[in-house]
Amino acid sequence: MNNKTKKLVIGALLAAFTTVATMAIKFPTPTFGYIHLGDGLVLLCGIILGPLGGALSAGIGSMFADIFSGYASFAPATLIIKAVTAMIAGFLFHRSKLKFSAKTLVAGIPAELFMVFGYFAYEIFLTMIAAQSSSSSSLAAAVTASAAGIPFNLAQGVAGIVIALALLPILMKIDEIREWISR
Repeated sequence: MNNKTKKLVIGALLAAFTTVATMAIKFPTPTFGYIHLGDGLVLLCGIILGPLGGALSAGIGSMFADIFSGYASFAPATLIIKAVTAMIAGFLFHRSKLKFSAKTLVAGIPAELFMVFGYFAYEIFLTMIAAQSSSSSSLAAAVTASAAGIPFNLAQGVAGIVIALALLPILMKIDEIREWISR
């Protein structure tokens, strides 16, 4: 099997694992979202496959988790937010000269902060659509309501970084993955 085919297969597997990790263990939040293990896989998609391949796997896998879990209204945003999260993580990880755990932190923190901001902005958008108003008072209410989700998304981001830190050494034992990450 050539390298491109292997990378495609690994990308598809990572997308599937991202879907499963997002759906398998969920902790509901008061803001009707949920904290899940999928963000660790989102970061690993970017780290293992690089920014572009990782973005595709993470975005598609996360989007399917939203669709299958009854959060279809979030699926378009999730596709973009998680893809960019993986892209940031992959880009920063592969540009860093630090050791693997430090590289994972340097890549994961800004990537997960983008995720938090992305969902905050999208929830403002959804609230404004639901209110059918673009007045300043509607915007203020949307910002206030959407801000309630920030702590839970931050917790999800921290969990994602911890999961990526825990799984990366295990995945480094696979020859192809070690080669892709070391490039």
